[in-house]
Amino acid sequence: MDLKLQMLGTGSAFAKAFNNNNALFTVDGLNLLVDCGITGPKALHELGYSFNDLYAILITHIHADHMGGLEELAFQMKFVYGRKPILYIADALVEPLWEYSLKGGLQQEPTDSLEHYFEVRPLTPGVVQEVLPGLRVELIATKHIPNKANYSLLINDFFFYSGDTVFDPELLESLVRERGVQLIFHDCQLHPPGVVHACLSQLLTLPTHIQERVYLMHYGDDQPDFIGRTGPMKFVEQQRIYEVNELTFTVQSGMIE
Repeated sequence: MDLKLQMLGTGSAFAKAFNNNNALFTVDGLNLLVDCGITGPKALHELGYSFNDLYAILITHIHADHMGGLEELAFQMKFVYGRKPILYIADALVEPLWEYSLKGGLQQEPTDSLEHYFEVRPLTPGVVQEVLPGLRVELIATKHIPNKANYSLLINDFFFYSGDTVFDPELLESLVRERGVQLIFHDCQLHPPGVVHACLSQLLTLPTHIQERVYLMHYGDDQPDFIGRTGPMKFVEQQRIYEVNELTFTVQSGMIE
């Protein structure tokens, strides 16, 4: 399986130099968009994609930098392209996404619902679901904002992609030791304190064998000032296409560039 990953953006919710932290996974020509934030529609356009190029969308949690572009996506898919895209989302988030985020803009008739715009496929945390041919995802509940459901992704058993999470070294250690995770894309707040995101100073306390697996994303506009200050960890680059299998090989070989 040829798995590619291109970050539409790598910025934090308040970044302006970087787009929202949204990712495009591609398997044999089929595209899965993981999160569609406020900058998502523009970021897709900048890379030459239309919404109709998406096979499916997966939403990790309900914050605008992760789902703020869904209204435009839904309207374009319904009225321009005439089809319902597949929407993967945690079962606990289906109702809140509609009732508290999308209903005010999308509802045109009293009977309208999320299912009028999307082919909704709820995901259950801890249960593996094939979201593209050969691409399997398991939702892992992670802590971000108190009392708000939030999920990260375990992809094909070896790749952990954080949806947003506070520093959780026990989780990372167990993923590497017990689940065999080889590659970690982790959100990173560059400055302490890490209240709702892991911050760089915390991530730098991880054992070296874990840091060697970590690529940092969801960072602020002063990210260039931190190049060379991240230990064995590297920054994910916005719009760069990554061959995921090659990244994994690089980690295994100790040849992080």
